[in-house]
Amino acid sequence: MELLFTLMTLIAFSVLGLLLAFLCFIMMIMFMGKSIGDPEYPPVKGTVFHQLFYFTKLHDYHTQMAKTHPTFRLIAPDQSEVYTIDSRNIEHMLRTNFDKYSKGKYNQNIVSDLFGLGIFNVDGDKWRQQRKLGSYEFSTRVLRDFSCSVFRKSAAKLVRLISEFSHEDLVFDMQDLLMRSSLDSIFKVGFGANLNCLEGSSKEGSEFMKAFDESNALIYWRYVDPFWKLKRFLNIGGEAALKRHVKLLDDFVHGVIKTRKAQLELQQDSNVKEDILSRFLMESKKDQTTMTDQYLRDIILNFMIAGKDSSANTLSWFFYMLCKNPLVEEKIAQEVKDFTSSHESEPNIDEFVANLTDATLDKMHYLHAALTETLRLYPAVPTDGRTAEADDVLPDGYKVRKGDGVYYLAYAMGRMSSIWGEDAVEFRPERWLNNGIFQPESPFKFIAFHAGPRMCLGKDFAYRQMKIIAMTLVRFFRFKLANGTQNVNYRVMFTLHMDKGLPLHAIPRS
Repeated sequence: MELLFTLMTLIAFSVLGLLLAFLCFIMMIMFMGKSIGDPEYPPVKGTVFHQLFYFTKLHDYHTQMAKTHPTFRLIAPDQSEVYTIDSRNIEHMLRTNFDKYSKGKYNQNIVSDLFGLGIFNVDGDKWRQQRKLGSYEFSTRVLRDFSCSVFRKSAAKLVRLISEFSHEDLVFDMQDLLMRSSLDSIFKVGFGANLNCLEGSSKEGSEFMKAFDESNALIYWRYVDPFWKLKRFLNIGGEAALKRHVKLLDDFVHGVIKTRKAQLELQQDSNVKEDILSRFLMESKKDQTTMTDQYLRDIILNFMIAGKDSSANTLSWFFYMLCKNPLVEEKIAQEVKDFTSSHESEPNIDEFVANLTDATLDKMHYLHAALTETLRLYPAVPTDGRTAEADDVLPDGYKVRKGDGVYYLAYAMGRMSSIWGEDAVEFRPERWLNNGIFQPESPFKFIAFHAGPRMCLGKDFAYRQMKIIAMTLVRFFRFKLANGTQNVNYRVMFTLHMDKGLPLHAIPRS
């Protein structure tokens, strides 16, 4: 027995010794040749793995570092990760020297299981092809009219569902409703199919949404997990869960593609194809070698990730801000009444949404400012960036080496007094208005929709969706936090989800 104990102890110490040796080897590799302490390079504030200790508040951790060092570095095994809030650096990377910065193998390897060869994960010819097709599709009147019709129906459904909660004086999770509604909308616009996730009648739809969000979070975890490749190889832990979620997404999307193809074969006499998938399928007939079902899956899933999360996340934070700032809510409600001529106490919901035309949406300057102010403080993508394809010098004077990642911190930028003034942390829609008219800022200062040649194609699409939903809900309800003292936190993933939802009460506005 004593011999067995001694043997087990020796094995344990051997394993511990090997682990420590491995960690020392990793640390040696990480710090070798990184010009630590060289003032020509951004100051080093730790390693990428230090972020594990601050992961649940990662964006605030970055914000605190950026207040002291507007450009700083975290060291990774193969390269440095440069983080910046300097708009000059962002413009340099995203526009002036666009061709010298790519998505990079490091980022592509991490996210490819989910994003595949979609527009968010490719460079060169594949990016240009998808950008050209996407740019054309988003500019068509057919897609614009179809999407607005979908958004109006979704808004009406939300009002009816929230009315039930309000009538029973029940607390409901606004973020969950918005996520379900947004997924239904983007699924209809993207695939031409009804998911029925909001009503909860589709088990497949609910499972798809869960797999969608969990994959997002698990992929992002790879940025701070040094062992993710080993876990993927062994198919254990989060990597095993990710594999299951991605398979569910793949099976579901491939099924939809197959069904849509069959439907289109029966509709050959129709030249008007409203949903994005149908229009891409028409394009695929010209290039069947490139436009495989897997490539279509990647393209459409990337558009869905952008469409669902950007709108639903922003609207969730928007209603949270309205609960914290009731005067802003009342100003928006008054603007809605004034420009929709719906001053009656109980307007008909179907008539109300039918009158939300482009002309009406364009008049909503205060609402547009409030949504933009929400995005300033709670950007849908809190951190984004590129990889240097050659040695370079940033406008602030710091050098970067080939292979270094250069990331801009949109969440941190919204909280910088050096960028937005001493009231940077305050929610103040008025900062966007000049005599009541919305005034945009430079996209390199307000970076919520990216900038340069890769600027978000769906920016106007997202604003239309958010305005229709916001106008409808604010016209019919006032909202209060279920717990009046509640402060909502985010969940760390590619997009800025609320952690544990947004529990609200809805009071009919009469």
